[in-house]
Amino acid sequence: MYKIILVDDHSLFRNGLKGLLEHCADCRVIGEAGSGEEFLSMLEAGSPDVDVVFMDFAMPGLDGAQTTERALARCPDLRIITLSMFGEEGYYSRMVEAGARGFLLKDSNIEDVIEAIETVVAGGSYFSAELLSNLAGRMRTRSDVPDEALSSREREILVAVCRGLSNQEIADELFISKRTVDKHRANILEKTGCKNTASLVVYAIRNGIVEV
Repeated sequence: MYKIILVDDHSLFRNGLKGLLEHCADCRVIGEAGSGEEFLSMLEAGSPDVDVVFMDFAMPGLDGAQTTERALARCPDLRIITLSMFGEEGYYSRMVEAGARGFLLKDSNIEDVIEAIETVVAGGSYFSAELLSNLAGRMRTRSDVPDEALSSREREILVAVCRGLSNQEIADELFISKRTVDKHRANILEKTGCKNTASLVVYAIRNGIVEV
């Protein structure tokens, strides 16, 4: 049973998400907060036994990034998934820096929500497919920021991955074989400790390789 807390200033949205989650046999909403301040007060009253916190970014008072940072300072093991509207991609770097584990658009379907929960509980990072597509159109490469762990070719391929390109598309763009891209991508995953595309995007943002 996944125990979940919802943090969002819109009660209508909280009620809708709660209803969807409670139709899932493996999910139970154990708490709600209408602001970052209210959520932090919940933590001060005692560390809750919770698996996932869904955190709105755009809230009055403390925003999602500020709330996430303060919450993790108090309870480092919290797994926080950011909820946002389309067009708020520019805030994701702040949420990554604050320690969020996952990112979902508010109009995601319930299958994506459950996948996000399962992924972050298992220790991974999660971006919905729609978010990856949106981010790919907004990312800007930072050539002035070196990454000591990666070779220049690996860094080039990581940027292409963040743009949403498949291994075959990367191979075609760089005029190399798909097998070479497969090998580079495996090396990138090993060097960075990432498990999937979502966590590679988080790594790239956190290390300043791309900006959104």
